[in-house]
Amino acid sequence: MALGTVLAGALMSVALPVGHPSAAPAADDPVPTHEGMPDDGFDDEPEGEQDDSVGPDSTPSATAPAPAEPVPGRPGDFRLTTGSDLSGLVGRLDAALPKQGLTELLEQANRSSGRGGADCGNTAIYGSDLIPADRVCWKSDDATSTEWIPQAITGVSDAQEDEDWGTSNAEPIAVGSYDNENPGRGDNTADRDNCVQASASDACNEKGVRVTFLNQATKKYRHVLLVWPYVNSYDHISFDALHAREGRCPAPTSCKAQNGIHAGGMVWYGNYLYVADTANGMRVFDLRRIMDLNPDNDSATEDEMQDGLPSDLTDKKRIGRQSNVWYAYGYRYVMPQVATLKFATARNSGDVSKNQCYKTGRPKASYISLDRTGTDHLVLGEYCNMGSNPRDDMSNGRVGTYPMTALTAAVEGTPGTVADADKAYGLPTGGSFDGEPLWHKIQGAMRYEGHWYFHRSNLYNNGRLLQATVDGGDQLAGNPKVLESSIGPEDLYLAHGRGDGFAPRLWSLSEHVPSKCGPCEREVYSYAMSDVVGGFGS
Repeated sequence: MALGTVLAGALMSVALPVGHPSAAPAADDPVPTHEGMPDDGFDDEPEGEQDDSVGPDSTPSATAPAPAEPVPGRPGDFRLTTGSDLSGLVGRLDAALPKQGLTELLEQANRSSGRGGADCGNTAIYGSDLIPADRVCWKSDDATSTEWIPQAITGVSDAQEDEDWGTSNAEPIAVGSYDNENPGRGDNTADRDNCVQASASDACNEKGVRVTFLNQATKKYRHVLLVWPYVNSYDHISFDALHAREGRCPAPTSCKAQNGIHAGGMVWYGNYLYVADTANGMRVFDLRRIMDLNPDNDSATEDEMQDGLPSDLTDKKRIGRQSNVWYAYGYRYVMPQVATLKFATARNSGDVSKNQCYKTGRPKASYISLDRTGTDHLVLGEYCNMGSNPRDDMSNGRVGTYPMTALTAAVEGTPGTVADADKAYGLPTGGSFDGEPLWHKIQGAMRYEGHWYFHRSNLYNNGRLLQATVDGGDQLAGNPKVLESSIGPEDLYLAHGRGDGFAPRLWSLSEHVPSKCGPCEREVYSYAMSDVVGGFGS
């Protein structure tokens, strides 16, 4: 009886924002227009993260100098430790919001993709050396969005050795995109307007990162917003976009908006989704904790959440619990961060504002991938822009590998649990490309049957696929053969094919839209791995 009275009282006290169909005059929840969002405690990433146009020296030289020696591999620099425990926060969010399984999410995917041929753009984006085996193009608003920029790719072949996910034959692929455009975003130190005002654009807020799950069987896909759980000043569980504090607050000088994360790489392994956070390490999400703010699949009507409060998908300017209503910038699904893996090594004191890298200190987590060809390992590496005249103290990049058993133990362990890299290498040196060193501007890397493969970007022109092998100790030696790749090449993902009986395929994606360059198209694509290996002569 007492519990029923409390619940009834809570439901009767629900108050909604002005303009909401059922608005009441009072609210017992704060709203970001006066509270401001919490700082998640992570370091900011540079504004020009993984941007070929932002480098220490953009003036081409006749011959591109390169470091005399490769950077030595130092596995200790790659050490990761488990961050603060988020399980209590996620548990409270889990109790408040209903969940949806990935299989059901894929079956209810609401956006249609195209598959090659007349469905997609000009094949000229792929260059002359490799013919795509698969092509997936997005719905027009996703294909041309200036807000959401795709970067990372993973899939069920990373997740499961048998390449099956439940009873589904969807063979899902997951793509990560970051929010690039925040017009008018609230930032009191810059005297900007607040994003919940009526005049603000729906794109105003920094929405962080979203993951797109593609059902290959139906050719349909669905977006899921990644979020950070926190407790608001009324001791209610809520969530915000990743690394995205914003809005007005009582002390304007201390309410500077944060940059979102770039999410340049992702690995889906078992139930966990590892997302690269360049400045910090990796953020981890659990596919068993996908929250559904619209269980009846009708966004025009409010749904009652497990805590008795309504959700609102029509308001695309609010997020989390505000005035006793749940919002998610209009997204039906959110997936909260469940763990953090942070670099233990101190940052090098050198400037990184223009994508510089250094030979020692913590690496950047610019991209990640999974190697299943032996004992399962995660590969992590750096995007570094050396310009055309690199300095002696700069690095063209490093890569390291972690046993997945160590990472899983760290995710499920107590704060401070250590995950050590077992190998680390400096990228090869030598070679030039368009008046710059060849071996920098790496957007994705993977290891496959003893060889390393790297995607090298080239602004709005065709990038290059590079190959290297370990040349004794902690060094990588580059293959002099270079293959022309797509325009705007990004992260790499291998569908190994052992579970479904298909030949291995190397997947990637392009980030640019036609407004950036004439032949640009934003697609997801694969190459037959046999063509890649054969193209390099081994």
